[in-house]
Amino acid sequence: MLESASGKGLYHMKEDLSSVCGKEGENLALTKTSFMRGIQCPKMLWLDKHKPGLQAIPPEVQARLEAGNEFGDRAMGMFGPYEEMTVYLPGKKIPDKKAMLAKTKDALARGVEVICEAAFCSYNNYCAVDILRKTATGHDFYEVKNASEVHEQFIRDAGFQYFIITRSGLKIDRIFIVTHGPEESNPFVPVEITKEAKGYYTWVNEHIWNLNRIQKQAEEIEIAPGEQCSSPYDCWYKDYCLGIRQAEQIRMEGV
Repeated sequence: MLESASGKGLYHMKEDLSSVCGKEGENLALTKTSFMRGIQCPKMLWLDKHKPGLQAIPPEVQARLEAGNEFGDRAMGMFGPYEEMTVYLPGKKIPDKKAMLAKTKDALARGVEVICEAAFCSYNNYCAVDILRKTATGHDFYEVKNASEVHEQFIRDAGFQYFIITRSGLKIDRIFIVTHGPEESNPFVPVEITKEAKGYYTWVNEHIWNLNRIQKQAEEIEIAPGEQCSSPYDCWYKDYCLGIRQAEQIRMEGV
């Protein structure tokens, strides 16, 4: 049992992170982002792992991603002083997830009130929480979205985080999506989604192991283009998949 700064134990780790998340240097499995992309389309997940160079990200999409990152950075201070867990690999802008896990474990042991980008891992599946805030009985967490309203996919990815955090042993009280409100002087609007997000626990468990298997398989998964190419997000491999489909149609017409 690890104790908070007040001396009262608020959480315990079911297993040491090093045993739950593999050995040093071993690749982590699914992250929140890869899980949600795999839910949208398993082939998208496979391509991210095996053929990421085929991504074609439109400039307007890249701009939205950067705006979302900026909004998330601003939201870190919405509850006052905080500690950020982000660590990058030497010479790169790629998060050092192993270092972030260790840093988070230390922050929790010290009873830090507000932790940003708190990292958790269970059986090599990983998430980093935008804002983790200590309560009298555990922790609340906040997922920041640069959007004016809560969408179902936001609740699902919060559900994935709840699954990973809970399995790592931390008690979660409430869960919020922070939306972008109309007042730019204070644009952060928390919307509670505790019941809905926690309700996805079994759903995440039902999908996470199969998506891990798909991501690791050597053979490219075959899925025909369809609604999943643009819902809930436009796929960055759409041109590649449509090209395969067109080539196959030409080949069949020539038979």
